[in-house]
Amino acid sequence: MPVSPRSGGQRPALVLTLPAAAPQAAVLILHGGRAEGPEPPPAWNLPGARMRPFAAGIACATAGHAVVGRVRYRYRGWNGARADAAQDALRALDELAEAAGSLPVVLVGHSMGGRAALRAAEHPLVRAVVGLAPWCPAAEPVDQLAGRRIVLLHGDRDRTTDPRDSAGYAGRARAAGAEACALTICGGDHAMIRRARTWHGLTARTVSGLLGFAPLPDEVAHALETGEPRSL
Repeated sequence: MPVSPRSGGQRPALVLTLPAAAPQAAVLILHGGRAEGPEPPPAWNLPGARMRPFAAGIACATAGHAVVGRVRYRYRGWNGARADAAQDALRALDELAEAAGSLPVVLVGHSMGGRAALRAAEHPLVRAVVGLAPWCPAAEPVDQLAGRRIVLLHGDRDRTTDPRDSAGYAGRARAAGAEACALTICGGDHAMIRRARTWHGLTARTVSGLLGFAPLPDEVAHALETGEPRSL
């Protein structure tokens, strides 16, 4: 499944980490970043490294069924109205469509990457988004989520993004026509180091369930059905 450089020599936004010969679906990982940052991400990037266990768990849970990749950002930050990370996510989805056709996609994003994934849910390939400690400002749009399934996981010890914002965002997404929920990981922090096994395992099982390769975790299925906040 080759991905060619864009016109003008621009590097592809899509990086395939687990290709598949005949994939039935795709999962794209979006790491975190900064509110402002006009420079490119560094070669060694802690937010990107933080997502490697998630990618590995998802690859295992969807083995033989899904291609797994990540979004390459041009810039380190969101950068206000430019929403650079969201634009890169949309480019990656276009590149995936060119390379593999109309595969159903689940986006998995942490922090700024969660915000980018939720914005990019407007793309026709996207079926669902899993947001990990996502950055969900009060005025963040939700209309693009109609018909999608949205699962937001947030630690109650997060001091960088607010779990209450995730709960509010999920409620607004449901009102806009999404099947959405927010679950709280008790003791979880923004870096997802505390209770890491819960973060990694629940995310992998949720992605597999959203793609129909396995049942959804019971707590996620109940929260999606009812919209009720859940603590884990």
